[in-house]
Order: sequence, then C-alpha cells, then structure tokens
Amino acid sequence: MRIGLTVTVLALVGAAGCGSMTTSVPQPVSTTPMAVSPKRVERMRDDIDGLVRAGTTGVIATLTENGQTITLTAGVGDRTTRAPIPMAPPQQVRVGSISKTFAAALIMQLVSEGKVRLDEPVDTYLPGLLRGNGVDGRVITVRQILQHRSGLPELSDDPELDEVRAAAGGRTFTPAEEIAIALRRPAQFAPGERFKYTNTNFIVVGMLVEKVTGRTYSEELTGRITTPNQLADTYLPGPGETGFRGPHPQGYTLVGGVPTDVTRSEPSVAWSAGGLISTGNDLNRFFMALLAGKIVADGQLRDMLTTPPRSPGSALDYGLGIGAIQLPCGAQYFGHVGEIAGYLTISGATREGRAVTIAMNDSPDTDPDITGLLSDALCP
Repeated sequence: MRIGLTVTVLALVGAAGCGSMTTSVPQPVSTTPMAVSPKRVERMRDDIDGLVRAGTTGVIATLTENGQTITLTAGVGDRTTRAPIPMAPPQQVRVGSISKTFAAALIMQLVSEGKVRLDEPVDTYLPGLLRGNGVDGRVITVRQILQHRSGLPELSDDPELDEVRAAAGGRTFTPAEEIAIALRRPAQFAPGERFKYTNTNFIVVGMLVEKVTGRTYSEELTGRITTPNQLADTYLPGPGETGFRGPHPQGYTLVGGVPTDVTRSEPSVAWSAGGLISTGNDLNRFFMALLAGKIVADGQLRDMLTTPPRSPGSALDYGLGIGAIQLPCGAQYFGHVGEIAGYLTISGATREGRAVTIAMNDSPDTDPDITGLLSDALCP
C-alpha cells in the first residue's frame, strides 16, 4: 500500500512514468471569460506536456484564480484504447493522502465544538487502542497524531495491506484490524521526538471521529465538508466499492516493469488516511474554502496551519494534516500530495486566492519536481 508520499517527494527530481505524449488541451469549465492568469496557463501547459514526454500516462491540471477555473489535459486516460483524457465532465481520481487534510479538518471542527482537545492523550477517546510493542496511547496526544509526531509504526509497511491485491481477492479491512497489523511492529520513536510521515496516524484520526460523533467517518465527511461546500464529486467509497462512481481515467503502475491497470482497489485499506476520490475542481474549491476560514474556525485554522520547526531532511513544513512550502515568488502553498496505486495527485492553494490540482493517472517510480510544478502553477 502506498497511500501517501514521504516528504522527500518535494525534492527537485525529474518526472518518470509510462505513456505517450499528446498536446494539452485547455478546458474552461464555464462560459464566462477566463480569469486565470495566462502566464500560469502557459507554464502549466508546458509542464504537463513535459510530464507526458517523460513517460507519464496522462495528466489533468486544474487551475483556479479570481473565481474562475480552467483545466488542461495531456496524455491518455486509457492505455489500451489510447483515448485521451476527456475535456468534460471533471474526471475523478483517487487522491491518496490528500484525504488527510479532510480528516484533519473534521478533527478541528470537533475541537472548536469542545468535543476533542488537541493535547489530550489519544487513550482518552480510544482507550486501549494504542498499546503494545513500545506504543502507548496514554502518552500520545491528538496533536502528535495530526502532526505525524506520534512514533506509531507504519501500517503500509505490511504487505498484507495492499489495496490492489485486496480488491482482487475481495478482502476488506476494518480500522481496528489495520491498527492491530501496524502494532505488530515496534514504535518508531518516542512521541513528540521528531516528525515521521506515517499513514497509521490518520487511521487513528478516522476512528477518533467515529468515536466522538457516534457516526461513521463517511457520514461525518459528507455532512460536515462535502455537502456544505458543494463538493459533489468527492466521496469516500465504502468497503468493497473498488470502482468509481463517476467518469475517470484508468490508473496504472509498473508491475515487473510492465504498465498494469490498477484502477480497481480496495478503499477500506487506505480509508481516512488515503481512500478519498475527488476531482480537481472539488479539491481547488476545498483548499480555497479552507484557507478562507469557511471550513474550520479561525482559531483552529491557525493551529492547523502552524508548522513546527522543520525536521532534518524534510523538504516541507507540516502542520495538522496539511503541508506548507514557501515558493520562490514569495507565495506560500498550503496543501497535500497523495499517491495511491495508479494515481499521483498534488493539490493546494495560496492565501492570494490561487489554487491548483495536478493529477497523474500512474504511479511513477521517480517522483516529479513537485516544488517546480507548484511554483509554475501558483506564482503570478
């Protein structure tokens, strides 16, 4: 299971993957005059064409500015038919660890309602869940979970938790089963000692949401975030729902050096840590609404965006379920990167009202130049 990227993906490295080149096509999503900066559009067009020339199967780039959105596409959405990625309607993709920002936003809403306290031990809400092998939920706080400073072992290190293999075998997992699998390994470090991106943290977040609210994580996600913010194409598939509900490009990964269709995967594996499906339009709207204070109350948003001193070797600052990068032009990006079998997505926004989502329909062996892509997409 690869449901998220470590911070090293933000290093400046070349793009790699599989596929062939087609020319990018601009897709205005409304009939009103385009307000997205032409410079941003041209830079992004060059970037996504370059990704395809380098081997990426297909790319969808969605740019938002001044209340307007434009989408550019390059490459193909199906390697068998060679069909290009459709210009409309917006295409759904698996967004991997971008799911973590949604999960963190849910927790911060509960914090503002007085139902969760950030510096309270996880054991207060989920007694006995995190015990054994050097792990003790009585000394791990909610804040440390959200910041990836808990020291929990990484569940995706276990080959049993493979979303593609699970889909093929009709296997589903409960969150409690996943935590038990993760705890077969020892704690990585003492709570609060350092930052280490770990997917297990956000399975705990999903369980915390359910325990505190008495409702399913999916119900809370729908009721608190996707419906109020009109994110009609964003949802968390249920256990066993291995396909998509809407139009989407096929997803590919290299298996034995051969590009292989891995579009179908088991969502209960990634769940609240990385199981979300969405579109570029919805993700841009989400991140812009989040930074505008429309999803999380001001005090909790400040907590969410406050980043501790960067850990050695880390290429980004990380707050509570959201990353931050200072771009060369002076703008600050807030967002997340997500990778899951068949898809790699980069999404986020700036306080100046610009947003971008770049989605690729394969899992490259070498990560693209994410900082460079974000600079081209979000700088004036």
